[in-house]
Amino acid sequence: MAFYIFFFGLVLSFSLSVVIASDHSPLQDFCVADTRSRVLVNGLACKDPKTVEAADFSFCGLHLEGNTSNPIGSSVTPVTVFQLPGLNTLGISLVRIDYAPSGVNPPHTHPRASEIITVLEGSLEVGFVTSSPEYRHITKVLLKGDVFVFPIGLVHYQRNVGSGHAVAIAALSSQNPGVVVIASAVFGSKPSIANDILVKAFHVDKGVINYLHSIF
Repeated sequence: MAFYIFFFGLVLSFSLSVVIASDHSPLQDFCVADTRSRVLVNGLACKDPKTVEAADFSFCGLHLEGNTSNPIGSSVTPVTVFQLPGLNTLGISLVRIDYAPSGVNPPHTHPRASEIITVLEGSLEVGFVTSSPEYRHITKVLLKGDVFVFPIGLVHYQRNVGSGHAVAIAALSSQNPGVVVIASAVFGSKPSIANDILVKAFHVDKGVINYLHSIF
């Protein structure tokens, strides 16, 4: 009997560790991030609650248009725990994304969050790619007021397919979702990934890889 109880407990603990895939729930009313603390924790240390102010729970700026005069034609304004300390331990964050005509938010992933995006202005083509071995591309054109969700960890993107400026707001299920832009990670890492690895991975010659390294 003792063995079965132990075995059940082991299975249950393993199952719970697999199921918990987002930020942990807070254990107090709030834990405003103390960005000056040198304490290393999985997240950010808490300020003394007696020193917390309303400003710790607010952010101003999402009404401002982002600068899209860059090669990709988009701009992301984040509201994570680093901009809004009161998000610490709450498991949520926001971003505003601005798109010039034909601008893109290039293929990327969020290693710690799912994302739900709402179009506020313009029209966007959005899509994500499922994991191996299917690599299914799921895509849709969104209009003003439309909503789309990108599951955690999957490669996804947005592109402005309208004639004018586009704006979207996205919510993410982490105070610090992280972002891995695929092209920048592969071709802009420091130190670089060895050319022979990338030649085999992308089935191109070394000259193409050298060129891609040079622009990233």
